[in-house]
Amino acid sequence: MAKLGVNIDHVATLRQARKGVFPDPVSAASLCEKAGSHSIVAHLREDRRHINDSDVKRLKKTVRTRFNLEMSIVPEIVEIACRLKPHQATLVPEKRQELTTEGGLCIITYKRRLAKVIEQLRKSGIDVSLFIDPDKRQIALAPEVGAKIIEIHTGRYAEAKTKLHREARLTEIIKATEYAQTLGLTVNAGHGLDYDNVKPIARISGIEELNIGYSIICRSIFVGLEAAVRQMLLLAT
Repeated sequence: MAKLGVNIDHVATLRQARKGVFPDPVSAASLCEKAGSHSIVAHLREDRRHINDSDVKRLKKTVRTRFNLEMSIVPEIVEIACRLKPHQATLVPEKRQELTTEGGLCIITYKRRLAKVIEQLRKSGIDVSLFIDPDKRQIALAPEVGAKIIEIHTGRYAEAKTKLHREARLTEIIKATEYAQTLGLTVNAGHGLDYDNVKPIARISGIEELNIGYSIICRSIFVGLEAAVRQMLLLAT
Protein backbone atom coordinates (compact mmCIF):
# COMPACT_ATOMS: atom_id res chain seq x y z
CA MET A 1 0.00 0.00 0.00
CA ALA A 2 1.11 3.57 -0.65
CA LYS A 3 2.06 6.50 1.52
CA LEU A 4 -0.21 9.56 1.64
CA GLY A 5 0.70 13.10 0.70
CA VAL A 6 -1.99 15.67 1.54
CA ASN A 7 -2.46 18.66 -0.75
CA ILE A 8 -3.57 21.72 1.26
CA ASP A 9 -4.25 24.10 -1.65
CA HIS A 10 -7.98 24.28 -1.03
CA VAL A 11 -7.55 25.40 2.56
CA ALA A 12 -5.97 28.47 0.97
CA THR A 13 -8.79 28.61 -1.59
CA LEU A 14 -11.27 29.04 1.26
CA ARG A 15 -9.07 31.71 2.85
CA GLN A 16 -8.89 33.63 -0.43
CA ALA A 17 -12.70 33.72 -0.70
CA ARG A 18 -12.57 36.54 1.87
CA LYS A 19 -8.95 37.64 1.25
CA GLY A 20 -8.31 37.11 4.95
CA VAL A 21 -5.96 35.07 7.10
CA PHE A 22 -8.23 32.14 8.01
CA PRO A 23 -8.15 29.23 7.52
CA ASP A 24 -4.37 29.02 7.55
CA PRO A 25 -2.95 26.32 5.24
CA VAL A 26 0.20 26.09 7.35
CA SER A 27 -1.84 25.22 10.43
CA ALA A 28 -3.74 22.73 8.28
CA ALA A 29 -0.44 21.11 7.27
CA SER A 30 0.44 20.60 10.93
CA LEU A 31 -2.90 18.90 11.57
CA CYS A 32 -2.37 16.63 8.55
CA GLU A 33 1.03 15.59 9.87
CA LYS A 34 -0.43 15.03 13.33
CA ALA A 35 -3.00 12.73 11.74
CA GLY A 36 -0.27 10.69 10.06
CA SER A 37 0.25 12.07 6.54
CA HIS A 38 3.63 11.27 5.05
CA SER A 39 4.10 14.53 3.16
CA ILE A 40 2.50 17.92 2.54
CA VAL A 41 1.80 19.13 -0.99
CA ALA A 42 1.17 22.73 -2.08
CA HIS A 43 0.98 24.28 -5.56
CA LEU A 44 2.44 27.76 -5.96
CA ARG A 45 0.65 28.94 -9.11
CA GLU A 46 1.75 31.91 -11.18
CA ASP A 47 -1.50 33.74 -10.38
CA ARG A 48 -1.27 32.86 -6.64
CA ARG A 49 -4.95 31.95 -6.68
CA HIS A 50 -4.62 30.02 -3.42
CA ILE A 51 -1.16 29.22 -2.01
CA ASN A 52 1.07 32.30 -1.88
CA ASP A 53 4.76 33.05 -1.34
CA SER A 54 4.38 33.51 2.40
CA ASP A 55 2.64 30.13 2.68
CA VAL A 56 5.45 28.22 1.01
CA LYS A 57 8.12 29.97 3.08
CA ARG A 58 6.30 29.05 6.29
CA LEU A 59 5.65 25.51 5.09
CA LYS A 60 9.34 24.98 4.42
CA LYS A 61 10.08 26.03 8.01
CA THR A 62 7.33 24.05 9.71
CA VAL A 63 6.70 20.83 7.75
CA ARG A 64 8.30 17.99 9.67
CA THR A 65 7.69 15.18 7.19
CA ARG A 66 8.35 16.10 3.56
CA PHE A 67 7.36 19.26 1.68
CA ASN A 68 6.40 18.66 -1.97
CA LEU A 69 6.06 21.89 -3.96
CA GLU A 70 3.94 21.59 -7.10
CA MET A 71 5.05 24.14 -9.68
CA SER A 72 5.23 25.12 -13.32
CA ILE A 73 8.51 25.56 -15.18
CA VAL A 74 8.32 29.35 -15.63
CA PRO A 75 11.58 31.06 -14.53
CA GLU A 76 10.02 33.04 -11.64
CA ILE A 77 8.67 29.93 -9.95
CA VAL A 78 11.84 27.93 -10.60
CA GLU A 79 13.91 30.69 -8.96
CA ILE A 80 11.61 30.67 -5.91
CA ALA A 81 11.94 26.90 -5.61
CA CYS A 82 15.73 27.03 -5.85
CA ARG A 83 15.82 29.58 -3.01
CA LEU A 84 13.22 27.79 -0.92
CA LYS A 85 14.63 24.28 -1.35
CA PRO A 86 11.55 22.12 -0.69
CA HIS A 87 12.28 18.43 -0.28
CA GLN A 88 10.64 17.77 -3.63
CA ALA A 89 9.40 19.75 -6.62
CA THR A 90 6.67 18.22 -8.75
CA LEU A 91 6.56 19.82 -12.18
CA VAL A 92 3.03 20.21 -13.54
CA PRO A 93 1.38 21.89 -16.53
CA GLU A 94 -0.44 25.11 -15.70
CA LYS A 95 -3.08 27.16 -17.51
CA ARG A 96 -4.48 30.42 -16.14
CA GLN A 97 -8.07 29.57 -17.10
CA GLU A 98 -8.22 26.03 -15.68
CA LEU A 99 -10.00 25.23 -12.41
CA THR A 100 -7.47 22.52 -11.59
CA THR A 101 -4.64 20.75 -13.40
CA GLU A 102 -6.29 19.15 -16.42
CA GLY A 103 -3.70 16.62 -17.53
CA GLY A 104 -0.12 15.50 -17.40
CA LEU A 105 2.94 17.46 -18.42
CA CYS A 106 4.05 16.82 -22.02
CA ILE A 107 7.72 15.88 -21.83
CA ILE A 108 7.80 15.44 -25.61
CA THR A 109 6.95 19.12 -26.13
CA TYR A 110 9.12 20.58 -23.36
CA LYS A 111 11.99 18.10 -23.31
CA ARG A 112 14.89 20.56 -23.65
CA ARG A 113 13.38 23.11 -21.25
CA LEU A 114 12.53 20.44 -18.69
CA ALA A 115 16.07 19.09 -18.74
CA LYS A 116 17.43 22.55 -17.87
CA VAL A 117 14.88 23.16 -15.10
CA ILE A 118 15.43 19.73 -13.57
CA GLU A 119 19.18 20.30 -13.57
CA GLN A 120 18.67 23.65 -11.78
CA LEU A 121 16.44 22.10 -9.15
CA ARG A 122 18.64 19.07 -8.55
CA LYS A 123 21.71 21.30 -8.16
CA SER A 124 19.76 23.03 -5.37
CA GLY A 125 19.33 19.69 -3.63
CA ILE A 126 15.68 19.22 -4.62
CA ASP A 127 14.22 15.88 -5.70
CA VAL A 128 12.22 16.32 -8.90
CA SER A 129 9.02 14.56 -9.94
CA LEU A 130 7.14 14.89 -13.24
CA PHE A 131 3.33 14.83 -13.22
CA ILE A 132 2.51 12.90 -16.39
CA ASP A 133 -0.23 10.83 -17.98
CA PRO A 134 0.03 7.01 -17.91
CA ASP A 135 1.62 7.09 -21.36
CA LYS A 136 4.71 5.00 -22.11
CA ARG A 137 6.01 7.61 -24.56
CA GLN A 138 6.08 10.22 -21.80
CA ILE A 139 7.42 7.84 -19.15
CA ALA A 140 10.28 6.75 -21.41
CA LEU A 141 11.52 10.35 -21.62
CA ALA A 142 11.51 11.00 -17.86
CA PRO A 143 15.00 9.56 -17.20
CA GLU A 144 16.31 11.33 -20.31
CA VAL A 145 15.46 14.75 -18.85
CA GLY A 146 16.94 13.84 -15.48
CA ALA A 147 13.86 12.91 -13.45
CA LYS A 148 13.97 10.02 -11.01
CA ILE A 149 10.34 10.31 -9.85
CA ILE A 150 7.07 10.48 -11.75
CA GLU A 151 3.53 11.09 -10.54
CA ILE A 152 0.94 9.38 -12.69
CA HIS A 153 -2.12 11.49 -13.45
CA THR A 154 -5.17 9.54 -12.25
CA GLY A 155 -7.76 12.10 -13.34
CA ARG A 156 -9.17 10.09 -16.24
CA TYR A 157 -9.56 7.06 -13.99
CA ALA A 158 -11.36 9.19 -11.39
CA GLU A 159 -13.66 10.72 -14.00
CA ALA A 160 -14.65 7.43 -15.64
CA LYS A 161 -18.45 7.11 -15.82
CA THR A 162 -18.79 3.34 -16.23
CA LYS A 163 -17.23 0.32 -14.55
CA LEU A 164 -15.80 -0.85 -17.87
CA HIS A 165 -14.24 2.53 -18.58
CA ARG A 166 -12.79 2.77 -15.09
CA GLU A 167 -11.29 -0.71 -15.30
CA ALA A 168 -9.65 0.22 -18.61
CA ARG A 169 -8.14 3.35 -17.08
CA LEU A 170 -6.96 1.36 -14.06
CA THR A 171 -5.24 -1.11 -16.38
CA GLU A 172 -3.46 1.79 -18.09
CA ILE A 173 -2.13 2.99 -14.74
CA ILE A 174 -1.01 -0.51 -13.73
CA LYS A 175 0.88 -1.00 -16.99
CA ALA A 176 2.40 2.48 -16.77
CA THR A 177 3.59 1.78 -13.24
CA GLU A 178 5.15 -1.52 -14.25
CA TYR A 179 6.92 0.10 -17.19
CA ALA A 180 8.22 3.00 -15.08
CA GLN A 181 9.67 0.53 -12.60
CA THR A 182 11.67 -1.17 -15.36
CA LEU A 183 13.30 2.23 -15.96
CA GLY A 184 14.23 2.57 -12.29
CA LEU A 185 11.72 5.37 -11.62
CA THR A 186 9.95 5.98 -8.32
CA VAL A 187 6.21 6.11 -9.03
CA ASN A 188 3.63 8.26 -7.26
CA ALA A 189 0.05 8.94 -8.34
CA GLY A 190 -2.71 11.46 -7.83
CA HIS A 191 -5.53 13.69 -9.05
CA GLY A 192 -9.24 13.21 -8.52
CA LEU A 193 -8.80 10.45 -5.96
CA ASP A 194 -11.42 10.24 -3.22
CA TYR A 195 -12.77 7.92 -0.53
CA ASP A 196 -14.74 5.86 -3.05
CA ASN A 197 -12.16 5.33 -5.79
CA VAL A 198 -8.77 5.31 -4.05
CA LYS A 199 -8.47 1.64 -3.03
CA PRO A 200 -7.76 0.13 -6.47
CA ILE A 201 -5.01 2.70 -7.07
CA ALA A 202 -3.52 2.23 -3.60
CA ARG A 203 -3.30 -1.52 -4.20
CA ILE A 204 -1.14 -1.18 -7.32
CA SER A 205 2.24 -2.71 -6.61
CA GLY A 206 4.98 -0.16 -7.16
CA ILE A 207 3.11 3.05 -6.38
CA GLU A 208 4.99 4.69 -3.54
CA GLU A 209 2.74 7.63 -2.63
CA LEU A 210 -0.70 9.01 -3.40
CA ASN A 211 -1.15 12.78 -3.41
CA ILE A 212 -4.71 13.74 -2.51
CA GLY A 213 -6.20 17.08 -1.53
CA TYR A 214 -9.66 18.19 -2.65
CA SER A 215 -11.63 15.21 -1.35
CA ILE A 216 -9.87 15.33 2.02
CA ILE A 217 -10.51 19.04 2.48
CA CYS A 218 -14.16 18.57 1.47
CA ARG A 219 -14.68 15.79 4.01
CA SER A 220 -12.93 17.82 6.71
CA ILE A 221 -15.83 20.29 6.68
CA PHE A 222 -18.01 17.57 8.19
CA VAL A 223 -15.62 15.47 10.28
CA GLY A 224 -12.60 17.70 10.92
CA LEU A 225 -9.26 17.66 9.13
CA GLU A 226 -7.47 15.13 11.32
CA ALA A 227 -10.34 12.67 11.04
CA ALA A 228 -10.54 13.18 7.26
CA VAL A 229 -6.83 12.43 6.88
CA ARG A 230 -7.04 9.36 9.13
CA GLN A 231 -10.00 8.02 7.15
CA MET A 232 -8.03 8.38 3.91
CA LEU A 233 -4.99 6.74 5.46
CA LEU A 234 -7.07 3.68 6.30
CA LEU A 235 -8.04 3.35 2.64
CA ALA A 236 -4.78 4.36 0.97
CA THR A 237 -1.96 3.01 3.10
